[in-house]
Amino acid sequence: FFFKLPSDSFKYLNWCDLEEHDVRGSQLLCPRVREAGPSEEELFFRGEEHTLKKRKQVTETEKWQKKLQENWENCAELNLSYQDLGDLYQVENLNRILRRLIRVEKLWLVDNSLTDLSAIRLPRCKELNVNKNHFTSFKQLPKIPQIQHLSLSENNILTLSGISALRHTPLESLTLKRNPCEFQENYRQLVFSSLPNLKTLDGVPQLPEDCSPPKISFLSKLCTIL
Repeated sequence: FFFKLPSDSFKYLNWCDLEEHDVRGSQLLCPRVREAGPSEEELFFRGEEHTLKKRKQVTETEKWQKKLQENWENCAELNLSYQDLGDLYQVENLNRILRRLIRVEKLWLVDNSLTDLSAIRLPRCKELNVNKNHFTSFKQLPKIPQIQHLSLSENNILTLSGISALRHTPLESLTLKRNPCEFQENYRQLVFSSLPNLKTLDGVPQLPEDCSPPKISFLSKLCTIL
């Protein structure tokens, strides 16, 4: 037998839509920031009319108060994973939030269908996890000058082209598991030679053979016709 939790009537609301609370955005590690929820018609067919809140006209003053309450500028650690924020309907709000994260040091954006964050700058970010998204190149990553730990597993990064953009960062660990570039010849040597500060790749510390310069085989450039 199915029992609804007391919080069931709030499941389609954002935290800042809840009344009579003094919680600020910097106090929430995993806020829900998706815009809107199911339409009134869809809620009716689901039999969830009780979750529908009366929509009211929002004044400019209320919008400003809401922005102050979010307080993204002072957020140091944030998890926005598993919200499909790369959807066309969501991406504008996501970018608005990311541009305000001027002090964030740890940011998780796992499984959000993201494709391009190159217009975003995260000046203090030291740890960024964007696993399970749709990035195809390092050039689509945000500007992260202070990055130390970067996880990009299960994306669609085809080659190591553009990885040199991370060369002048203090990057110590990089995860590229389950990307096509992982199968590139001399993969580990190429990555370590491009990133002088790197200590760990895909969870494996730098090995002696990783320090040798990548060998370019002349034969690999030839085409053999049988």
